[in-house]
Amino acid sequence: MNDLTLIIPAKNESESLPQVIDSLKNLTCKIKVSLQINDKATINSINDKNIEIFYQTGRGYGNSLREAINDCKTKYFCIFNADGSFEHKDLFKMYELMQDNDFVYTTRYETGGGSEDDTIITYIGNKFFSKLGNILFSLKISDILYTYLMGRTSSYKSLSIKSNDFRFCVELPIKMQISLMKYKCLPSFEKKRIAGKKKVNAFIDGFLILIEMLKLFYFKIFRIKGMDH
Repeated sequence: MNDLTLIIPAKNESESLPQVIDSLKNLTCKIKVSLQINDKATINSINDKNIEIFYQTGRGYGNSLREAINDCKTKYFCIFNADGSFEHKDLFKMYELMQDNDFVYTTRYETGGGSEDDTIITYIGNKFFSKLGNILFSLKISDILYTYLMGRTSSYKSLSIKSNDFRFCVELPIKMQISLMKYKCLPSFEKKRIAGKKKVNAFIDGFLILIEMLKLFYFKIFRIKGMDH
């Protein structure tokens, strides 16, 4: 997997990130940690690791991912969380599927998947937004807010993702679908995070995600009308 870069967005993950990187040490892919330059505790915790550190110029989860992936030089990229919740063994399955697709998504809500970290609020939110994605965009993704995904770097860059916060989670798959790109989903098990708390504000971020989905739906409608003319 020399043509793959793991993009690890990190914020205040000094306790978990070193363990996550150690769990990946036998892989041949590149590792790029994306964080803010003032997150000294996290930076110091990985100074002895043989990885690339990318300093984001903006703020937010989406910004961390967007800037790091845009800077990616390998054929493929994969978003891999810094909290220890992602199962690294699934990378091999995802990589195999990537050969015939633009993106591969994972889901906790299909047979073979599951979670030790999901809460009732995040479960309901994911189910709601996944269903909305299916209704508005015919997306066949059952866990739309789960960002354990792998993609073709050139395909991602062509989508011109703009979100700097958690709206990134829906902007990417929706723009992918509108652009008629190929994708697959596979089940994955989310492990309990090593340390820290969820950084998502279920109600505020949920509202922003809803607005983003509606905005993209109108974009889709106007695009279709424009093609008709």
